[in-house]
Formats: sequence, C-alpha cells, structure tokens
Amino acid sequence: MLRKLSATVVLLCASIISFSQTNNVTSPGDTTVQQVAEEAKKPALSITGSADGYYRYDFQKQAGNNYTSFTGKHNSFALGMASVKLEHAGEKVGVVADLGFGPRAEEFNYTDEGLLTAVKQLYITYSPVANLKLTAGTWATHVGYELLDPQLNRNYSMSYLFTNGPFSHTGLKAELTRGKHTFMAGISNPTDYRVPPSDFINKKFFIAQYAYAASDAVKLYFNYVGGKGTDTAIVNQYDFVGTAAVNDKFSLGLNASLNNTQVWDGGAKTNLDGENWWGLAGYFNYDPKSWLGLTLRSEVFNDDKGMKGFFTSIFANTLSANFKVEGLTFIPELRFESAGKDIYADENGDFNKKTAASFILAAVYKF
Repeated sequence: MLRKLSATVVLLCASIISFSQTNNVTSPGDTTVQQVAEEAKKPALSITGSADGYYRYDFQKQAGNNYTSFTGKHNSFALGMASVKLEHAGEKVGVVADLGFGPRAEEFNYTDEGLLTAVKQLYITYSPVANLKLTAGTWATHVGYELLDPQLNRNYSMSYLFTNGPFSHTGLKAELTRGKHTFMAGISNPTDYRVPPSDFINKKFFIAQYAYAASDAVKLYFNYVGGKGTDTAIVNQYDFVGTAAVNDKFSLGLNASLNNTQVWDGGAKTNLDGENWWGLAGYFNYDPKSWLGLTLRSEVFNDDKGMKGFFTSIFANTLSANFKVEGLTFIPELRFESAGKDIYADENGDFNKKTAASFILAAVYKF
C-alpha cells in the first residue's frame, strides 16, 4: 500500500512539472517569456564616445599659418575634445544627447557661451509611420564630407570646406526613405545658432538633402542650405558628397560645394549681386592591413572674391596614416598648402609666403 501511494505521489509531481513547463507557469521570482518580451521592447540605451589630442609643428614656425578648424597650434601639445554620446531609442521615439568638452567643442560651438558650448547635438526623433522620421533639436549639418568627431575622419586636420561650414542646425526636419532614395527637408535657425540674437530671431534657413544609395558600395548626397543670414545677407549653398568602395582595400570620397552670398547694401533694402566661394576635395583611402590605413586629401578652395577674406585660391594636400590598436588610432600627418598670393607668414612673422607646410601627430581613442 505504501509503495502504491509513493508511486502515485511521484506520478502526480511529474505531471505538475510537465504541465508547468508546457504552459510557462513559474514562481513569482522567475522571469516568464512574456516578461522577457516586454524587456526586449523597452528602449535601449547606447553610450559611445571619444577623446583626442595632438602635437603640431609648422615648418615656418607660425601658428597663424593654419586657416582650418581645430589645429591652430605650433610646436605645442594640445587637447582636442572629450566626447560622450547617449542614445535612447524605442520603436517610434528616441533621443540623442551628444556632449563634448574641450577646445574642439568650443570652436565648433563658436556662437554659444557657457554650458551650451558642450552641446554638440541634442535632439528628439519620432517615427509616426515606417520610413518617416521627424527630428527636433540641434544636430550636426548634413553638408560636407567631414565630421566634427575625429574618430569619424581619416585625416586629423580639417578641410577648408568643413571650416567654412555650416557646422550645425537647430530646428525641425523630416526624413522620408523609399528604397534607395532618402529625402530630407527642414527649417532651422540661421546657420550655427542655437539661440539667435533678438535682432534676427525671425530669420530662418531652409535645409534639404536628397540621398541615393546606388549600391552598398556607392552613395550620393545632394545638399542645400539657404536663407537670410545674421548680417541681413541672403545665403544659398549647394553641396555634393559621393562615396565609393572600389574593393575591401580602396575607397574614394568627393565633396564639392558652392556658396553664393548676396550682401544687403544697408540702405535701399535690396541686395547687391551675389558673390561666390567654392571648393572641391577628393579623398583617396587605402587600407593594406586591418591595423593600417592611408588617406590622401587633395582640396582646392577658391575665394578670389574675398567672401572669406582670402582673395585668392588655395591648393591643400594632406597625407595621413591611421595606425589602429583596439580603440586607439595614431595619426601622423603631413600637410602642404599653396596659394595664389602671399597669405602665409615666414619665420619672422612677415606674410610673404605663398606656401606653408606642417606636421601633426594625433591620438584618438573611441569607445
């Protein structure tokens, strides 16, 4: 009798265990399949960032021979930027808080003061339907090939096209993706202004982009920025970026930009004829090893009308190597420039040179 009772109890326990497993019945302290699914649906937090610094030597011993962003030192070690980017994304809504601290961030946010100089990007996104994304806040410009964050570029020094902007936009934009095509349009404050001064707070810029992914290897971007500037000028800038991966070792980049600015004469409430500046930059990338990359940037920047203060054209060539060790990249770089007139200083500080050369050794860490 006792043996029969014991056997019955064993069979009953086995049946309960089997039923529990089949129907996902768990104790209050366990995680159910439903709970796991709910956790998976929660927005994911991503944290990335970087830190960089450099040493620069100008062969004519003049820091003033540097006319591009972020590397305005001579024979000096210098800090770049410590950066942290937080992204929190759900199915339809997301937020990005991208912060930077150091000279690079301050120069990028040249129109801001105090804590705002640390805000590289701060925006909220909302996707009401598939393939449509709305963005509100401040974000890095869509214009140009190069980016603020040094780990996203292969050259450490910046091009004339990047330096002459725009840098960022603050406003509202919409992006629609259809297959290989992406259309973006938006309205923003005047270029690079998060908080416009009261005397031109009503001025707005229109921004737009058409992107075409011809294949996984070839991508084309047609960009536009235009509106009334802070000095009552009317600005229109047209920009093109193309990238192509020839194979797993060799790739190309191209950036062309034309800016037309009509300056108000101050009295007749009409604008004078517009003047242009333009530039063209090519990027030739070769990666013989996974830990080694080489990039030659060749750029022509034309400002013969003096819209940027040069009254001449500039031809700049920059050769950079990227030595990679885990998240760290060392970038030794040689840069040579020539201009149509004397815009560079000699060793005595006299501006009587049409050429300039410099060397940079930079270190960039990303996580």
